[in-house]
Amino acid sequence: MKPFRSETEQKYVVLVNRADRWEVFRRLQELDIPCWCESDQPLSVEIKDVIAAVQLWSVTRQLTISRQDSIWMLESCLRLRA
Repeated sequence: MKPFRSETEQKYVVLVNRADRWEVFRRLQELDIPCWCESDQPLSVEIKDVIAAVQLWSVTRQLTISRQDSIWMLESCLRLRA
């Protein structure tokens, strides 16, 4: 992510592949996180607080983590609950 600033808000350009960009865009909109995505342009996201930052991280991680790492994380969480 590449940050760019204005006086009142923190914005980031999120570099994800073209196919994933629209999925990230739609999910962030569902989470009410301001974002913009134009054709052949990177996704821009406004981060207002820590919760929005964690949600952005989570959405992008779901698309970039390998299947095996995702399975390992899930199994680790399930072991902690047992």
